Amino acid sequence: MSEGLSWQAALHEVTKPGSRFAVDERVIDGQRYTAFENTPRSLRALFDVGRLYGDQVFVVYEDERWGFGETMAKIDATAALLAEHYGVVPGDRVAIGMRNYPEWIVAFAAITSIGAIAVCLNAWSTTEELEYGLADSGSRLLLADRERIERAAPVLARLGVRAIAVRCRDALPAGVDRLEEVLVQGAAMPEIDVEPEQDAIILYTSGTTGQPKGAVSTHRAVLSALMAFGCRSAVNLAMEPPKQEHPWPMSFILAVPLFHVTGLVPVMMSAFAGGCKLVMMYRWDAERALELIERERITIFVGVPTMAWDLLESPDFERRDTSSLLNVGGGGAPAPPELVRRVERGFRKGRPGIGYGMTETNAYGPQNSGDDYLRKPSSAGRVVPIMQLKVVNERGDELPRGGVGEICFRGSNLFRGYWNKPEATAEVMVDGWLRSGDIGRIDAEGFIYVEDRAKDMVLRAGENVYCAEVEAAIYQHPAVYEAAVFGVPHERLGEEVVAAVYARPGAKIDTEQLRSFLAEHIAPFKIPSVVEVLDRQLPRNAAGKILKRSIRDEFVARRS
Repeated sequence: MSEGLSWQAALHEVTKPGSRFAVDERVIDGQRYTAFENTPRSLRALFDVGRLYGDQVFVVYEDERWGFGETMAKIDATAALLAEHYGVVPGDRVAIGMRNYPEWIVAFAAITSIGAIAVCLNAWSTTEELEYGLADSGSRLLLADRERIERAAPVLARLGVRAIAVRCRDALPAGVDRLEEVLVQGAAMPEIDVEPEQDAIILYTSGTTGQPKGAVSTHRAVLSALMAFGCRSAVNLAMEPPKQEHPWPMSFILAVPLFHVTGLVPVMMSAFAGGCKLVMMYRWDAERALELIERERITIFVGVPTMAWDLLESPDFERRDTSSLLNVGGGGAPAPPELVRRVERGFRKGRPGIGYGMTETNAYGPQNSGDDYLRKPSSAGRVVPIMQLKVVNERGDELPRGGVGEICFRGSNLFRGYWNKPEATAEVMVDGWLRSGDIGRIDAEGFIYVEDRAKDMVLRAGENVYCAEVEAAIYQHPAVYEAAVFGVPHERLGEEVVAAVYARPGAKIDTEQLRSFLAEHIAPFKIPSVVEVLDRQLPRNAAGKILKRSIRDEFVARRS
């Protein structure tokens, strides 16, 4: 195909009957949806695809290289361990608390392949936050690395949670087993049928009320999102066919955490499904990323816009060979239009891309890439047929194209709801539509533009920081009388977290001491980078509500 198709023609070609991404109508939980005919039955079926790739390299981590066959053998043995030694049954919650190690993938695949629910805990979490996630989810078992074992150890016995330590040579607390000592090499995957509508994952998102919520998704929802990413890639190829065949296998670099939905679905699962190489980073470092891109001939880079900036600004950028990259994209935060243009200019073949998804959509949502992205660099893009978009006013009425209101999503990829929080679920799910909390508009071509956020939230380098959660932690400090947390623009991070505080009568607030105090209660990325101590009470409106926008505007004006 020498010339590309239009958007509509490409969609038709890619989703027509008999094609890999053919669509049909399905009734799911009483709602009729457009869905992909060939969606795998469960995550177990997806991971079984890995058996087809044999010794082909799957995971590269530091100096380790794991083939698909070796990875599947570890998944089988871990699944058997969970079911036969620990008595895990379908529906049980099993938590994962670790940084990006190959064992994270093994644990996730093993848990979901036997019908249990993988509780993906944020590796930044403090002891307090880990305790909440384990208790709220009702997890009976935790698979964790050394750091997370140390943080969770004080609460495991009280919660009745057993734990398995991964990559840990230190002495272990009571009730914690060492993986290599309990794993039976060569054990077979237990024979368990996993249904599409069974719950598969719980991912914790910080809440506007200050209490995190566990977003629960079924196997069908996760796999619908995965198929949607694949469909969009096929549409991109139909619209912009490569000028020449690519001479090396497709490969991803995993620069974002697996406990976030972006690292989990469009990166890790896409690599698994496509037989691609997945190069895992120990932590984000632009120079190390450039080294790995060159060494491993990486073709797809997915990160937050901050990371693309870091690559382009690195002193190593010009001397490293990044010609293997075909796509330089990601999501988690809006990308400045100038970054879109710099990616296009800076990489020989790598085209810019962006995605706008949520934990509740399993990362899938509008996507923009290539020529379309250069043409409309401030738009998050368009969706493939399994997802519907609309913009509504305050009454919930759909607005015509161009109208500005709250963005809503509908599709088979949406989460089922928040774990044990029906009221919170009802707030965001209305007649099958997910209220995003984002304000935007849809243009005549179907491109979505995100203009603002209705939620009181800061997007810091791709991490959602809910202001109410940070405020709740600040209010635990005995010297604090009032607090307001908000986000302000930051060139590299997108936004940074700022707190304005007012002391109780007779008390003094030491900002560094306050930040140290917060480190015991909330993850490091949530701690305000700037704390302003005011000499007056925070301004309020007639109803007594703190005028956060006014405080923020004053702060920005003083800074500038």
